[in-house]
Amino acid sequence: MEFTLKAVSPETAKTGCVVIPVTQGRCLTASAQALDQACEGQLSRVLKCGDLPAETGKTLLLHGLQGITAPRILLVETGEDQRVKESTYRAMVRAVAQNLDTMGSKDALLCLTELEVVGRNGTWVLEQTVLTLREQRYRIPKQTQEPRPVSIWKKTILLSPAGVPPKEAQAIIGRAQAVANGMDLTRDLGNLPPNLVTPTYLADVAQSLGKEWDIKVRVLDRQAMEKLGMGALLAVSAGSHQPPRFIIMEYAGAGNRKKPVVLVGKGITFDTGGISLKPAPEMDEMKFDMCGAASVLGTMRAVAEMKLPLNLVVLVPTCENMPGGGATRPGDVVQSLSGQTIEILNTDAEGRLILCDALTYAERFNPEAVIDVATLTGACVIALGHEAAGLMGNDDELRQALQSAGDYSGDRAWPLPLWEEYQEGLKSNFADMANIAGRPAGTITAASFLARFTKKYSWAHLDIAGVAWRSGKEKGATGRPVKLFCRYLIERALG
Repeated sequence: MEFTLKAVSPETAKTGCVVIPVTQGRCLTASAQALDQACEGQLSRVLKCGDLPAETGKTLLLHGLQGITAPRILLVETGEDQRVKESTYRAMVRAVAQNLDTMGSKDALLCLTELEVVGRNGTWVLEQTVLTLREQRYRIPKQTQEPRPVSIWKKTILLSPAGVPPKEAQAIIGRAQAVANGMDLTRDLGNLPPNLVTPTYLADVAQSLGKEWDIKVRVLDRQAMEKLGMGALLAVSAGSHQPPRFIIMEYAGAGNRKKPVVLVGKGITFDTGGISLKPAPEMDEMKFDMCGAASVLGTMRAVAEMKLPLNLVVLVPTCENMPGGGATRPGDVVQSLSGQTIEILNTDAEGRLILCDALTYAERFNPEAVIDVATLTGACVIALGHEAAGLMGNDDELRQALQSAGDYSGDRAWPLPLWEEYQEGLKSNFADMANIAGRPAGTITAASFLARFTKKYSWAHLDIAGVAWRSGKEKGATGRPVKLFCRYLIERALG
């Protein structure tokens, strides 16, 4: 999708379709009024007929209005007011994308950026317009021989929002396109089947990104991990025929001047639960258990494309969690890279085991901050549903920055406590700790486990089990929390 900025009058725009917001049958924006005047009130008369319901996101397509150059006018209802909420604006943009995708128009002029979004400026409006259109246009990579319908809509012209200089607006569009490209990669990796997306496949993707974007990439195999002492990660991989990988990516956008931010993504490419086997229904969705890894790979791609002036390290511990003769058993005790021992009471609590070794490995980068992201606990879905990721950590400032980035981008995270009392349930008679602490507060006790490996730096944890993918008819990866990460990193790099 190509995006361009133009100062153009909608009534004379040479484009296949002009998209205009209207409010309960009224032409309130400058573009709507200009169109209505050019067609001598035809627009107002059509609206008075009531064919466009006064409901947010409803649309009405008009053809051949006299006095207007474009052959099509797409009206989009704002709802009760011209000043719209964030969620309302995104809903309108999604509705526009659905219409343009099936329309016979190669390009379109969007005048939605004239709208005022409550509490947000023109920069936000422009960025979210691009991101929401790109998200809506994403298509799952299907493994099929059937030809796929292809939309002829290739170009979108945007009116520059008030108060945003053209040069700045172009930069905003460029950054939004980079974030969308990162999200597309994340969604592709999550949606592809697990017989294709193996730990080796993720390592190959990382190496391809390294070559394309000048990122330093190293991949550790089982032997290298054994030499380091990554006993927790290797315990998870023990039942699988797929070899584990530990991916290290380093982007040096600020040279040696700044400490890096480290992102750690859980990369379980398929999770059966191991010996603690999961129930069969919906187990196919456990291919999404590597969405944490996919999100940090997508974020790295976006950061490199944006050329952000910061240093970023991405760590991906990746393996399968399978049952088998060599699989780790409940009751086994393993030694992590940190030297701490872990009694594995449930092999389906495997994500924290691969993450703990990666979090210990992160120490060697002398990081400014470390953020891990994982589809870690079903308990997080019960606590927060599918709207917000769970957010915990040992640094209030870091947590607040991530929450703020999530609020801005619409990729929300919500803080949960991480008090010392939650450590009690992790005590073990046979090791330094157990890997589970029972059902109560499962999201928090999982993070409490990780906290034991993060005492040497500023750390935050995102549990994305409820937001990384959708089930049912709309089944598929969401690309979250790439938008959150990118907003956090943009603010850190550019202020």
